[in-house]
Amino acid sequence: MSAPLIPCLSYYDAPAAIDWLCKVFGFTNRMVVPGENNTVIHAQLSFGNGMLMLGSMSSDTDYRKLIGHPRDGKSTQSIYVVVPDADAVYDRVRAARAEIIMEIRDEDYGGRGFTCRDVEGHIWSFGTYDPYA
Repeated sequence: MSAPLIPCLSYYDAPAAIDWLCKVFGFTNRMVVPGENNTVIHAQLSFGNGMLMLGSMSSDTDYRKLIGHPRDGKSTQSIYVVVPDADAVYDRVRAARAEIIMEIRDEDYGGRGFTCRDVEGHIWSFGTYDPYA
């Protein structure tokens, strides 16, 4: 069974971080979506039945603009939760008046999802994209 919670991190040198995480921590590189100028738009590394998704700090994506880096004194990760029906969760989040920071949408790489803040401002994404599928 795949793990339904997936941490997401940003790196200034994502290609080097991917190599390091695989060599040193023992992750397995499952997918890399390259960007311009040696950046990574989206990558998936697995570890057992867990997964880490990451990308370059400099990749110009809506999501990346929300995430900081430790050397910048900002939040460094968010949580992605794989759900069978992103629209149902979206409706519950809106009903609770939580802040939606990325509206629900279909992603180019598959799945449908959205991003919001919890009661204390932590960033959460819920979507149907299952990188294990």
